[in-house]
Amino acid sequence: MATLRFKAVHETLNRDEIAVVSKGRHSELFGADVFNQATMKQYLTKDSYKSVLDAIIKGDKISRSMADQIAASMKDWAMSKGVTHYTHWFQPLTGSTAEKHDAFFEISNDGESIESFGGDQLVQQEPDASSFPSGGIRNTFEARGYTAWDPTSPAFIYGTTLCIPTVFVSYTGEALDNKTPLLRALNAVDEAATAIAKIFDKNVSKVHATLGWEQEYFLIDKALAASRPDIVQAGRTLLGHSPAKGQQLDDHYFGSIPNRVMRFMRDLEQQCILLGIPVKTRHNEVAPNQFELAPIFEEANLAVDHNSLLMDIMEKIADRHHFKVLLHEKPFAGINGSGKHNNWSLATDTGVNLLSPGKTPMSSLQFLTFFINTIKAVNDNEELLRASIASASNDHRLGANEAPPAIMSVFIGEQLTKVLEDLENVSKGKLSPEEKTDLKLNVVGKIPEILLDNTDRNRTSPFAFTGNKFEFRAVGSKANCANPMTVLNTIVAKQLRAFKVEVDGLVNKKKLKKDEAVFNVIREYIKASRTILFEGDGYSDAWQREATRRGLSNNKTTPEALAILKDQKSIALFEEMDVMNKTELHARYEIGIEEYTMRVQIEGRVLGDIARNHVIPTAIRYQNTLIENVRGLKEIYESDFRKVAREQMDIIEQISEHIANINKGVTDMTNERKKANKLKTPEMRAKAYCNAVKPYFDEIRYNCDKLELLVDDELWPLTKYRELLFMR
Repeated sequence: MATLRFKAVHETLNRDEIAVVSKGRHSELFGADVFNQATMKQYLTKDSYKSVLDAIIKGDKISRSMADQIAASMKDWAMSKGVTHYTHWFQPLTGSTAEKHDAFFEISNDGESIESFGGDQLVQQEPDASSFPSGGIRNTFEARGYTAWDPTSPAFIYGTTLCIPTVFVSYTGEALDNKTPLLRALNAVDEAATAIAKIFDKNVSKVHATLGWEQEYFLIDKALAASRPDIVQAGRTLLGHSPAKGQQLDDHYFGSIPNRVMRFMRDLEQQCILLGIPVKTRHNEVAPNQFELAPIFEEANLAVDHNSLLMDIMEKIADRHHFKVLLHEKPFAGINGSGKHNNWSLATDTGVNLLSPGKTPMSSLQFLTFFINTIKAVNDNEELLRASIASASNDHRLGANEAPPAIMSVFIGEQLTKVLEDLENVSKGKLSPEEKTDLKLNVVGKIPEILLDNTDRNRTSPFAFTGNKFEFRAVGSKANCANPMTVLNTIVAKQLRAFKVEVDGLVNKKKLKKDEAVFNVIREYIKASRTILFEGDGYSDAWQREATRRGLSNNKTTPEALAILKDQKSIALFEEMDVMNKTELHARYEIGIEEYTMRVQIEGRVLGDIARNHVIPTAIRYQNTLIENVRGLKEIYESDFRKVAREQMDIIEQISEHIANINKGVTDMTNERKKANKLKTPEMRAKAYCNAVKPYFDEIRYNCDKLELLVDDELWPLTKYRELLFMR
């Protein structure tokens, strides 16, 4: 009888081709299913259109009468495209998106059936908040929570549903989602950066953070995925011996995209384009069956929404093509995992990228101001940045050979390092005309030429400057970008505020000119930020020692990394910037710690089940076959049988040893899990799961993987790496 494994492999080899019908050019399809500004101009009145733009640009509130007009027009547009339902689409603290669909269909007072959608339904709804993670903000019996429309992220149609991006807050106003703190952080960085940008250009009235994410992912056939209980329940393989061929030949990276994958990519890209997600790049990544999709950068809030939406539609379109998308940061041992590089910058409403130098020394000084303040912000808050990307799954990836280490550092390249050294040597106080001319012409003025050369990249750096943006490379592939973007924009906003105070102080008290004041402050910031700058190999033991000497944190696990959220300094920072209060911050700590515990707990249970109910019985079955073989040899060779059956007997002994080790490992792991579950606080439980339960995973896996090599391939029940990792 064929095992599930061989049935899955057979099904994979006999897939029919899924046709993808092109609906037109991307330029013509872009945003066709989005209630964007072009669509609003067509469907809204002049006053209601202005009301939405004022809400987007100025943050003005939309009146209820205007909301009714907007809702009616939005409904008409949606129904013209076959939509029957609407939903408030939000991002609770589960790491995924949430939605509750309601039909436009209503019954009027006289019993007539009508389609209805008013301003009340558009602006606010009241989903049950008790079943979402709240970290103690709400009790189960206090179920009221509100979703409220975010007009800065346009509504869109997916399937037959109008999706309205919203925030999600508790009855008492605390954020229960990822979007609310992000919007607050973006508002903070807008105000702080605009104040600084006005030093260089009085016409600037708004600065927005931009984000370009790079989504890495694995694709495997869904029948093969279904044959692996660990992939189904944990999103990664908890055991499996490495195949003879992995990624050592580097032949997959940027190679020819397999036809079946190309069809999936075309289908996905077409859906993205319709939803206004500006996808641009697709390619094979380093590991077999690993790929990447990247868009053109966008305003950060919209980019976060688009990435969250992408991860959802990827799974649905993958299913159509009989694929399973794996977004886990380390789904397979021995090969690269997946990240989601967050490329971040700041841009003005006058069209200037503040992290890109211009043609004049003054514009390059503006670049240096934002460049150095960002470095200073990371230097002073590196633990918070590490905490923003902490998760049980990303712990597997950080520090491996394809990802940056858990130590946060900033890479800027040799030439920019030299620029900072020159600036550091600038005289303190008022500059002579000769010093100012020399500084602007020979140091600041040459920055555009330096960046044209664009220094070599350092793949081991978690936070690297890459020409006109910073690339936060440590973000995990299945993470919501909102968390790292909230932290990054908050710490930069705080730093820019402090910079403005110092510059104004020098101008008002020391009577320095503004450019001299700027030079004086950034000079001191360069000195204060030496700790975080690192150009070398982030994987080396020498860097670990050097980072310790510098006082940088090296929080390798999530329980260690999240502890900074409870620190009074962190609480004061987020409260000062009006991004999160103490309650909201503590809630995120509690949720992160509890999620970590549950993830490790689930993996431990799954691993124990596979080891005892799949691996051990299979090993015993094969061992019994060998025993029968030895008995037969004994009958034939009698006293000489030991010499003839030596190899079989050796394998029998090895199998027994591995079975014993597995059984003991599972028993000990289970006992440690029981002890951990009895501990009083979530923090104690998380640390116990990290330090006492999780170490057994490698031990159990080692013995299971050894048995995979010993047991007859025809008997092995779990789909092997060689079958999972090479696309057919």
